[in-house]
Amino acid sequence: MKDNREVMEAFYKHMRSILDNDQETYRKTVVEDMTLYEWWVTPHRLDGIPFHEFMMDAHSQKGSVFGVEGEPGGTTRFDYANLKVQQFGDAAIVSYSLVVSTTHQEGVRIVSHNESRVMVKVDGNWKIAHVHKSPDWNAPHMPPDDWV
Repeated sequence: MKDNREVMEAFYKHMRSILDNDQETYRKTVVEDMTLYEWWVTPHRLDGIPFHEFMMDAHSQKGSVFGVEGEPGGTTRFDYANLKVQQFGDAAIVSYSLVVSTTHQEGVRIVSHNESRVMVKVDGNWKIAHVHKSPDWNAPHMPPDDWV
């Protein structure tokens, strides 16, 4: 079994930067031409860092994380269900179900979805090169008739 400690340290640092809306660390943990598929944002690929920087900036101003509204002064946490690391030399895939728990006045709200993050080792540092997110519920294979 491979020792994936370096990959996991870089992965957790990256995810913490998202949770903290920390754009400086986020930028250090991704490649410049990172690509993403975020199913709830758009059905198309997103390219580069500016999209996430815009989202992180907007979320930090509202006191929210990751598009999940919480109470002012509340907390949000990430948990990683079924986490698996596949490392192949200077490339790795981290896949898991992301569980986001956020405190609210009426209790805790929990949302989740599946993610895969492709990581590459660049100049001795592990960085995120591609992210793919999908629903963790049984989505229909075909779009509705009125989908455009």
